[in-house]
Amino acid sequence: MDFLQALWLPILLSAVAVFVVSSLVHMLLPIHKGDFAALPNEDKVLASLRSNGVGPGAYMFPHCDSMKAMGTPEMKAKLAQGPVGSLIVRGPDGVSMGKALLQWFLFTVVVSAVVAVITWSTQPYGADSHAVFHLVALVSFLAYALSNVTDSIWKGVPWGVTFKFMIDGFLYALATAAVFAWLWPAAA
Repeated sequence: MDFLQALWLPILLSAVAVFVVSSLVHMLLPIHKGDFAALPNEDKVLASLRSNGVGPGAYMFPHCDSMKAMGTPEMKAKLAQGPVGSLIVRGPDGVSMGKALLQWFLFTVVVSAVVAVITWSTQPYGADSHAVFHLVALVSFLAYALSNVTDSIWKGVPWGVTFKFMIDGFLYALATAAVFAWLWPAAA
């Protein structure tokens, strides 16, 4: 855990930097304003979900239990008729902003800690700040930006939305890299 003694400050400060950058992006820039559309006839759809007892969870529709069932004529007909999609239903508290922000901050700390471990294993004390910046930016980009691609591949999130989150991830990677390059331990 020698790396933790040397890198606790860049780990925490980079997490704070990402938290601040993400707050600025989401509060000041309109980039994510149109990421989600309203359901047509929302009140009727919500009433139907409530009356059918749809509780918190992740749903896919039409649903089938196996790949074999996916090939049946009935499932093919349901898919052709549409709609096809996924639905995430939250609990009655909706989005608890405090809880979400805490989880986001903890995630940024975990990303920064993993970045620290990877960078520590390849960059010595006193490493060139450019080399540290480059490696940290690449590893951070993997965590913050490329992780969003699977949402478009498997969940049907529009690629435009994913691309915007990748831009966010790029900014978070730059913030993380800047802090690590600035605070990388000097040669002993």
